[in-house]
Amino acid sequence: MKQLTLRGFDDELERAIKSEAAAYGISLNQAVLRLLRRGVSMDETGSVSGKIGTALDAHIGTWTDEEAREFEESVRLFEGIDDELWQ
Repeated sequence: MKQLTLRGFDDELERAIKSEAAAYGISLNQAVLRLLRRGVSMDETGSVSGKIGTALDAHIGTWTDEEAREFEESVRLFEGIDDELWQ
């Protein structure tokens, strides 16, 4: 098995990992591996599902045309490219 050293995680992330480990009665290492697999949509067998998540699935198709238009207008600003940042 390979090893990976992680640096730069804060106290909040440490608490979340410890909470995950305690909730499932597993080691910190197992909790981190479980969270990493979940983060890349990989199940316990190593298969990648191609799905990012299902948390918002219940909301698909629920916006009215007006709500969709309002959303599109509000995020239009983020579609521009700042040329100075890409030099």
